[in-house]
Amino acid sequence: MKGPNQLHQCEDRWQTRMGAAMLPKRTIFRGKDLHQDLADWPWIKLYIYGITGRIFDEADLKILNAIWVFTSYPDPRIWNNRIAGFCGTARSPASLAVAAALSVSDAEIYGGQPLLNAIKFLESTVESISNGGSLSELITSELKQFRKIAGYGRPKASSDERIKPMLRFLRRLDYQHGPYMDMAFKIESLLLETRRRMRLNYAGLVAALCADIGLSAQESYLFVVPIFTAGFLPCYIDGVSHAEGTLFPLRCERINYLGPNQRSWD
Repeated sequence: MKGPNQLHQCEDRWQTRMGAAMLPKRTIFRGKDLHQDLADWPWIKLYIYGITGRIFDEADLKILNAIWVFTSYPDPRIWNNRIAGFCGTARSPASLAVAAALSVSDAEIYGGQPLLNAIKFLESTVESISNGGSLSELITSELKQFRKIAGYGRPKASSDERIKPMLRFLRRLDYQHGPYMDMAFKIESLLLETRRRMRLNYAGLVAALCADIGLSAQESYLFVVPIFTAGFLPCYIDGVSHAEGTLFPLRCERINYLGPNQRSWD
């Protein structure tokens, strides 16, 4: 059924298992009473439950929380933080600053997309190996086709400073590596033997952790949507505290303009 009849069937009604606010009595969140059953839950537990409908144990929640914490950089030189800072110097509302910064935090080379691609590659690789495939051949094929492997390498640095702290954190939790984490480091070992010498980056590590915890690629992607947010507001506050328009100004002569020459608008 499509067209007007479909719209008529949906008029004033919405079928969902996610929940509903039945004001002023109660609010249901994925089958649980938000103000009764979930009142003492930490926010990240509620957030991941909203995405998956599953309840994760405390160790997994600590790992998911650390994934967010270790990438919260209050540095306005970082692309998305800079937007939050610009909004501060322009005296925009804080909500607009966060929304604007968040909107540019998802692209092919940074944010959620590399994670999504990394977890898909790990899943397909683990499956291929279990069916008798060769890891070195899979890596060679991926590099030949895409000239990169999602989750490995970094444009501005040879390594990722978040890897070691996360691994130390996992050791303190006595975390046992799962098959995706093991595969992630096997791939890194082989890549370090090639001329590219690409190391595991944070997207690759997070992809492996999310997969081992039991998140699908889409669930992992949704989980990292707010991953940079804790760094936005310090940059916004900093921008507000400075004179308007003073965040990283550039003189016109510093701009390498390659467009048309000066034109007359007469």
